[in-house]
Amino acid sequence: MSQFHPLTVTDIKRDTRDSVIVTLKPPIEANGDFNFVQGQYLTFRRVFDGEEMRRSYSICAGVNDGVLRVGIKKVDGGWFSSWANEELKVGDTLEAMKPMGNFHTPLKPGEARSYLGFAGGSGITPMISLIKTVLDAEKKSTFTLIYGNRSTSAIMFREELEDLKNVYMGRLNVVHILESEAADVDLFSGRLDREKCDALFSRWIDVKGADLAFICGPEPMMLAVSQTLKAHGMDEGAIKFELFASAQPGRARKKAASAGVADKGAKCTATIILDGAARVVELAKGEETVLEAALAASIDAPYACKAGVCSTCRAKLVEGEVDMEANYALEDYEVERGYILTCQSHPRTDRIVVDYDQ
Repeated sequence: MSQFHPLTVTDIKRDTRDSVIVTLKPPIEANGDFNFVQGQYLTFRRVFDGEEMRRSYSICAGVNDGVLRVGIKKVDGGWFSSWANEELKVGDTLEAMKPMGNFHTPLKPGEARSYLGFAGGSGITPMISLIKTVLDAEKKSTFTLIYGNRSTSAIMFREELEDLKNVYMGRLNVVHILESEAADVDLFSGRLDREKCDALFSRWIDVKGADLAFICGPEPMMLAVSQTLKAHGMDEGAIKFELFASAQPGRARKKAASAGVADKGAKCTATIILDGAARVVELAKGEETVLEAALAASIDAPYACKAGVCSTCRAKLVEGEVDMEANYALEDYEVERGYILTCQSHPRTDRIVVDYDQ
């Protein structure tokens, strides 16, 4: 069930010209539901002109900070982000689902690990949570952040990053790459593309000495960084992604079934399990997704982006086969275990069973 809780806005801080940091307080009865893991996000809903909109924003606080806050950058044409930046006030209430997401790795306080983080624009938001939590919990670990922006004025959390460098002296290194401003060193000017990554990894960053890499930003940057990391010797399993927008919707990272396209118009019977109850719905192969069929049948299935970017609609395929149009959220091992993104999944077989409870 897509259970939403009312969160009270207790503080709003203007961070850049087009971004705000919003601090939220859950109701007492739901306080435990909003304990989060570093790198997770909140999914909000609000009705605009009679249409319900859902948007996800990453938590930008450390696990031990004792606060719940998100960073919201205004997007051109973005209803929710524009409203949050221009009209949201302290004392207002936002409806949100409990924290979700897998953009993290288990903490190992006894180890000394080397982390790399790559962020573009508002992709810095979950990185703040990762940096603060990791360096607090793993006293011997280090974190190098490479952060790309158009200009100095566009850098989110600029002051907080400087403060964190002072708190974790010698353990946090921040490298700013600015697209439209010249730097004293040419290496730090331009775009965070593959050529830039090659130069950084050859002259500045020891990729082979790093244990883990986290990447969050637009798709072209994400692909460039991950490809270059692998080319410089990093194992694919050590790279974690958080894609906040897809430039190529429909480009699947991995299918959940064998190649081939289901016959459009053919019918499939789907059993959907949610909150212990099983409902049977019928949907057209190649036309409706599992999520669309569930929502059309008034099943309160969880979802947020509907683009294969977040994992809010994740469920386990217990029986049958589906094709996923896009998958930017599930790890390969999750797909191998039968998990799918229902917003992107079209049935291939005449019968499927999908379980949101697993």
